[in-house]
Order: sequence, then structure tokens, then C-alpha cells
Amino acid sequence: MTDTASQKPVAEPRLSASLILINSRNEILLVQRNPQATTFAGTHVFPGGNFDAEGDTSLEWTAIRETFEEAGILLASSDTPSKLSEDEFTQAREAVHGQQMNFSTFLTNNNLRADVDALLPFTTWVTPPTERRRFRTQFFVTFLTHSTSDKLSSGGREERLPTPDGGQEVVLTRFMRPESAIEEFRAGKIRLMPPQYYIMETLRPILTGLANTESQRNTIQMLSRGGFGQMVINPRLFRVNGEVDEAFVYEGDELRGGPKGRRHRAVVKRKGKVFTFSQINLQRNFDLFTQCPVEVDIPKL
Repeated sequence: MTDTASQKPVAEPRLSASLILINSRNEILLVQRNPQATTFAGTHVFPGGNFDAEGDTSLEWTAIRETFEEAGILLASSDTPSKLSEDEFTQAREAVHGQQMNFSTFLTNNNLRADVDALLPFTTWVTPPTERRRFRTQFFVTFLTHSTSDKLSSGGREERLPTPDGGQEVVLTRFMRPESAIEEFRAGKIRLMPPQYYIMETLRPILTGLANTESQRNTIQMLSRGGFGQMVINPRLFRVNGEVDEAFVYEGDELRGGPKGRRHRAVVKRKGKVFTFSQINLQRNFDLFTQCPVEVDIPKL
């Protein structure tokens, strides 16, 4: 079992944020990246993007802004009913996405507050040092209310059906149950990256049934507030299983100094020099509520 990390100069990871948005039917919002994109081309991911040091006040803010830009869903509240028409909403979204309008300006002009307090941390992932483009992505999780209104009610949220951004970054948006997303991934119908697969596998046994329950929300909140939500995952590539397969090995695995027999890794397949990620086998044999490996590592914004 050998570490296959490269000795090339290591790129500094860019701060980014991604949002796991769960609706009342236990479905999670996924967006499909443009096949021509420079990163994660054609893959299904949670909405998200890079932290904007000039306009974003926090990584929660980044996740909300990116979800608005990429999927047309605005997680914001107001004390008064919204007067935004559909056309005005679309024009504002396009202006923010095209950097013609600051997101905070749009919110202020419409008496809106970004719901940053509703976002819960749900692991941080750092791109392996072998990659040319690297990101340090803070994942957050939050829940949509039962409302399906296209308008803001007093104290409510803006909730619309997700729509792609015209192909700039996203060509498809859809809500999917974790079980269905994993089935489509295994059948080769969609592509998932290891972090998205890891999180979907984590949520799959929790988000059962066709309606989101208080018990399910409480379980996810417990994960967030415990070691799981605080985990910073720095994948390292090892050859395993008699040097045949390769695995992204995570903190706490026995290959990373964890207890003997501890598994915290994703075995993957490679086609030539490129990982296809058509097959991912997550191996994790510890309790997520009490045994998550946590390291104190707080980045500066």
C-alpha cells in the first residue's frame, strides 16, 4: 500500500462553498455543470462556487449567492411581502451572475436578508495536492420550508423551482433523492465526484420516506454540530488491494494513522491517467456521531 502523491509544486487551494439543499420531499438539489467548464465538466454537484473577497461576507453568503446564480433559488427572508415580479427576479439573477450588480445591493434594494443562520456546516473538503486546480470547499446543509410559493410572504423565504443559468455554468438543475442519485450514478447516467458521493451516501439512510420529518432534520443537525460537521477532509491517493485499485484515503483511516482496521476511504477506478469516477466504493466503518476525526483548521477569509 503506497502513497502516490506527486512531488510537483502544490497549488494553494481557493476558498469556496457549496450548499446541500433538502426539500420537504427528502430530495437534494443537484446542478449539472456545463460539459465545457474548466472544472468538474459535466458532473452533477451541489450548487456552489468560489468565495468573493470583495462581495461575500462569509462562506455561508457565498453558498447562498451561488445557489441564487446557478439554480435561481434565493434563500432570503423579508419582514414584508416581496414586490419582485418574475421578470425582475430573473433580471436581478442575471445581473448578479454577470457581475453587473452586487448581490448585497440586490438584497438591500428589495428589503431582503440572506438566511446565513439557516446554513449548517457539513464537512470541508480540500482538493488533493496532486491536482492543478485546488479548492477548499466548505459544504453546508439547509432545509427548504413546505411552502411552494413563488413569492415571499411575511418572514418567509424565496423558493422557486430550480432553473439552470442559461448554460454559463449549469445546464441542468434537479431535485433528487440520495438513493435515486446513487442509483443513477452506478448505472452511468450521471457523474458524481467523491465528495458529493460521500455526502449522498451519508444522507441516504437518513432521508428515507417521501416527506421530510422533524426527526430527520434533528439527526442532520446533530451530525452538523458534532465531529462530522467539523471534519476537514484532505484526500490522499494510495494504491490498495494488492496494488490493483486506488483509493482516496481520508483522515482516521489506518493508512493515515488511525486505529488498525479503521476504514475511511473511497476506492476509485482510473482510465489511463484520468479518474472516470464511474465507480466509487466508499468504505467507512466508524460511528459518525462519536468517532469522526476532527482537526482544528480554520482558514482566513
